[in-house]
Amino acid sequence: MTKTNTVNVGTIGHVDNGKTTLAKAIAEAAHNREQQQIQAEMAQFDPAEVLLPYQKRWIADESQLKIAEKSRRTGLTWAEAADGVLTAAAARSAGGSNHYYVGSNKEMAREFIDAAAMWAKAFNKAAGEIQEEIFRDEDGDKDILTFAIYFESGYKIQALSSNPSNLRGMQGNVTIDEAAFHDRLGEVLKAALALTMWGDKVRLISTHNGTDNQFNELINDSRAGKKDYSVHRITLDDACREGLYKRICQIRKIEWNQALEDAWKAGLLKATASEEDALEEYSCVPKQGGGTYIKRVLIEEAMVKDNSIPIITLEAPKDFETWSEAHRNIQVKEWCEQIKPHLEKLNPLWNHAFGEDFARKGDLSLFVPLEIAPDLSKRTPFVVELAKLTYDAQREILFYICDNLPRLQGMSFDATGNGGYLAEAAMFRYGTEMVEQVMLSEAWYREWMPKLKAEFEDLNLSIPRHQDIVDDMAKIKVTNGTPKIDKGSDKSATTGQQRHGDFAVALAMAIRASWMEGGIIEFTAIPGKGSADSENDDFDDDSYEESGYHSFDRGTY
Repeated sequence: MTKTNTVNVGTIGHVDNGKTTLAKAIAEAAHNREQQQIQAEMAQFDPAEVLLPYQKRWIADESQLKIAEKSRRTGLTWAEAADGVLTAAAARSAGGSNHYYVGSNKEMAREFIDAAAMWAKAFNKAAGEIQEEIFRDEDGDKDILTFAIYFESGYKIQALSSNPSNLRGMQGNVTIDEAAFHDRLGEVLKAALALTMWGDKVRLISTHNGTDNQFNELINDSRAGKKDYSVHRITLDDACREGLYKRICQIRKIEWNQALEDAWKAGLLKATASEEDALEEYSCVPKQGGGTYIKRVLIEEAMVKDNSIPIITLEAPKDFETWSEAHRNIQVKEWCEQIKPHLEKLNPLWNHAFGEDFARKGDLSLFVPLEIAPDLSKRTPFVVELAKLTYDAQREILFYICDNLPRLQGMSFDATGNGGYLAEAAMFRYGTEMVEQVMLSEAWYREWMPKLKAEFEDLNLSIPRHQDIVDDMAKIKVTNGTPKIDKGSDKSATTGQQRHGDFAVALAMAIRASWMEGGIIEFTAIPGKGSADSENDDFDDDSYEESGYHSFDRGTY
């Protein structure tokens, strides 16, 4: 076995993004390719390495609070024991600390201490033998057998019972294993978090145990930004992609092949009592997850009761594509004039964000600006629905809106399929730091739908009051543990127009954009000949607008 005292997880290279928008885009693409290549290399199984890539990532994460939702028997607790040894064996000046393990039963405690003893030998760390100690339960007069390893550094690794009071007066890092199965997780966590006051760390590791469980709630709150835990997700498929079954074959001295691995996984899934159990045990999908993601009562509570948020629907005539370019441009300008009064009502001192869901034919394209008040409450000042508009027409309306959103801080676009056209056009106009081009995926939904839901739960959002909005939001369903847009299109109950959760996607994009920190460039144009500040009293505002210049310039360029 290789002896080492560090875990090398690699580094991500840096690319100079250049100065121009195009240079930034090219450099960012190169950087992303490099990052993907490094991550792919990290994920490859190396029989000479002791730890698998996901185990390395877990150890390398120095977050003070972190959670692992995992499949059964993926070896994460074993890797946690390695981290505990490295910490307990280090001197105080090197970040050394005690490490306390809180499992749900005595067998788990002994298994963790045995793994720690193995790692101490592998790392060549001076440590005593495993000691059995009698620990007096502070809640009563019961004596509890505990296991401990003492290191030359003066620190120890000790396995404690799940009684919350046993952590009182302790100082060190805490691992709460199979956290979802602790009867008093809230109390254990409360006691553990007190240790972080002096810089120590708390780790929660577990498979799921239902949706209505504090472990699952902590994960959802963390993804919504309400908690500061770093969340790691390791399904059986994830672990196998990074070499779990190859490691099993290596230890058992069996020659690996894909068919053998597939049969092994199929056997594990078949042995479970139900499909729900299989998903929970091996795919990080808590049981009883299903149905509408955001309750209707929360959606209706966010809807303004005075109908002060308009929905502006712009539908192209049937023969719009056959019109001349000049004729189409005139129509686009008329559409922009319908939007202009709503832009002029925006508070120029408030930050704004922008979200978009794209469609060319069939469903709708939706533009959802978001104004952010000083108290960080959010409101959609208006919503624009585009039906059957050409790519160019959608682009011009998009530019007109976003050019005139005050203090624009971020824009998020559905870049899936044909949506890549508008997303790329916006990126070239506003820059890569201002525009996120989203390829919708389960990972994106898992990260951003909890944040959208949190806005409704916190009563922090105002949206239009309309049946189509309710229907679109109801399209967010929990499928295999992930909240995402349900497949299939419906027709509007009021207009008959085909819809597919369009507002829900655009609103989620706007919420994502509100988390961005794009730069805001404010400037004052130098007065030119014939400007309002010149001595020419005959200056005509209308002729200035007709000359091709914008009547006002706001936003980011």
